[in-house]
Amino acid sequence: MSTMKDIAHLAGVSRGTVDRVLNNRGSVNPETEQKVRDIAKALKYSPNFAGKTLAIRKKELKFGCILFGTAASNTFFEGVVFGIKSRAKEMKEYGVSVEIRESHIDNPEEQAKHIDELVELGINGLTITPIDDVLVANRLKKLSESGLPIVTVNSDIPDCGRIAYVGSDYFKSGETAAGLMNMAAGGKANVGIITGSSRVRCHLERVAGFTEYAEKHFPNLKIVNKVINNDDEIDSYNVTMNMLNQFPEIDALYLAAAGVNGACRAVREVGLDGKLSIVSYDATPTTCKLIHEGVITATIAQQPEVQGTLPLDILFDLNCMGIMPEKEFFYTNIEIKIKENL
Repeated sequence: MSTMKDIAHLAGVSRGTVDRVLNNRGSVNPETEQKVRDIAKALKYSPNFAGKTLAIRKKELKFGCILFGTAASNTFFEGVVFGIKSRAKEMKEYGVSVEIRESHIDNPEEQAKHIDELVELGINGLTITPIDDVLVANRLKKLSESGLPIVTVNSDIPDCGRIAYVGSDYFKSGETAAGLMNMAAGGKANVGIITGSSRVRCHLERVAGFTEYAEKHFPNLKIVNKVINNDDEIDSYNVTMNMLNQFPEIDALYLAAAGVNGACRAVREVGLDGKLSIVSYDATPTTCKLIHEGVITATIAQQPEVQGTLPLDILFDLNCMGIMPEKEFFYTNIEIKIKENL
């Protein structure tokens, strides 16, 4: 009788991947999915779904998710939450429940409190967008050492004991933004950078990727000023307005964090909409509207729904089948969006 292990061997993938395909839990390359299904059909694989479901239900698994709150002006996470809830609905038939918490992007004490609350609820795994702070890192490391599997999502703390990271390769996406800016500005620009909290590693890596690549490959992209908007729309409006007034030579903006709408509102109020090359992140409804209106030149998307579903899949595979993730970094696609392909 054939097993998932047999299918995985023939397909050249992990048993976790086979399980996701055969149980319709997504997050698998379409070509790989078809290959797995074809092999399963050829082997006449027939799992005991009823027995499997019953065994998992007896575990009464509970997963915790902690994300940066959408109230903090970061509507990107609405897409992540959508992915979490859609996967949670599918996992419900296996008796799995999912608890979601939101924390402010710059409040490690609040995030640590949410971690403790979820542990008190008896979670069997945690997925978290961590604040890069020693308090959070130590709390996660202690839990990891106690046996709780942790997956970081969207941003990372490599030394916290987590088993995997799901999200963008932020340094590479910063390099991509530099390339986009160079093309949009015709090879020459005075760039203003608007970024978010330094306690979120992804912000630092995006800016580092952009600046290092620009310095090496595009010497005519001059970084004039860099400001922090705390991922807040009002702060973003204020710091952008001040920067544009203080440095009138700026003719390009790199928006490396949330607060895109606030920054673009400032651009419009000083009469520069359509006159600046602007590169941002994520394809939220507001950002897409600004691209259609000609305010933003291009944006880089990072598959928020995948960031919601895949961490839960990793925790499910580990808790239900003892399958550790096949790699440490699960990078989402770097998707360039412009007006013509939205």
